[in-house]
Amino acid sequence: MVVLASVVDWSALGKAAAAALISSIALALAFSLAVFGTTRWLELRRDGRVAASGLFAVVGLLGGAVCVAAVVGGIIVMSSK
Repeated sequence: MVVLASVVDWSALGKAAAAALISSIALALAFSLAVFGTTRWLELRRDGRVAASGLFAVVGLLGGAVCVAAVVGGIIVMSSK
């Protein structure tokens, strides 16, 4: 019978699981900021509050940029191995 510890590298598996958990939480938060910023931007723009709507537009754009950067980074990592 093969010993399971010699077949599976538990350290590498744990590091991969931790990285996946952290990155998925960060990506979910970034997407939430993108949605929040965009919806508040639309609401405030309709009300004529230009300065506040500009702030939320920046928040939405930054959240979207983080999401796009995560996708591009994931594609780069997958294609390099």
